[in-house]
Amino acid sequence: MLNKKEISHCLDVMRDMFPRAECELTHSNPFELVIAVLLSAQCTDVLVNKVTKDLFKKYKTPEDYLSVPLEELQEDIRSIGLYRNKAKNIRKLCQSLIDDYGGEVPNSKTELMKLAGVGRKTANVVASVAFKEPAIAVDTHVERVAKRLAFCRWKDSVLEVEKTLMKKIPMEEWGETHHRMIFFGRYHCKARNPECPTCPLLDLCREGKKRLKKTK
Repeated sequence: MLNKKEISHCLDVMRDMFPRAECELTHSNPFELVIAVLLSAQCTDVLVNKVTKDLFKKYKTPEDYLSVPLEELQEDIRSIGLYRNKAKNIRKLCQSLIDDYGGEVPNSKTELMKLAGVGRKTANVVASVAFKEPAIAVDTHVERVAKRLAFCRWKDSVLEVEKTLMKKIPMEEWGETHHRMIFFGRYHCKARNPECPTCPLLDLCREGKKRLKKTK
C-alpha cells in the first residue's frame, strides 16, 4: 500500500487535475442536499439534478412532501431508479425531521444515520458539504480509486476503506479529499475505461501498469 507521503502526492495531482472539485448535486440548503443524496443512490448526479430542478420548486419543506399522496411523489421522481422505495424513504425521513428534529436536518452524523434512506455515505456527504464537518464519504468512485491506487487493500470493506483514508489523510483535508477522488474516479479513472495511458499517477499505480501490459 502507498504511504502517507505518496497518498499526499496523489491527492495533490488530483487537485491540479480538478481544482474545482465539489459536490455536483444541486441544492440550496441541508434539507435539499439530504433529498438529493438519497435520490442519487445507484443513479447519476446529472439525472438527479434534472429531477430536483422541478422537485425543489414544488417541495420546499418536509411538510410539503407529506401533503401529497405517495403516488404523486413517486410520479415526480419516476425517472430515477428505485423511485418507489426512495419516495417511501423521503416521506419517512420528512416525518422524522418533523417529529424528532423540529423540521431541521440534524448536523450530527449519528443522528443523520437514523433517518430513513440515509446510510453512512449519505450522512458523511451531508455532514461534510452542508455542515463542514470533517468526513470522507466512500462512494463507488472513492472506493475504486482508493483500491486501484493502493491507498488501501483490495479486500477492504467500504468501512475499512473509510477508516484507512481517515488514518492516512489529515483531518482538515477529508472533505476536499472526498471530492478530488470522486472527480478523479468519475472523469479519469473510470470503472470501465480508465485513462491509464495518460494518467499522471501511472508510476505509482500497479493496477494501471497491469492494465497497460495486458493491452500490449
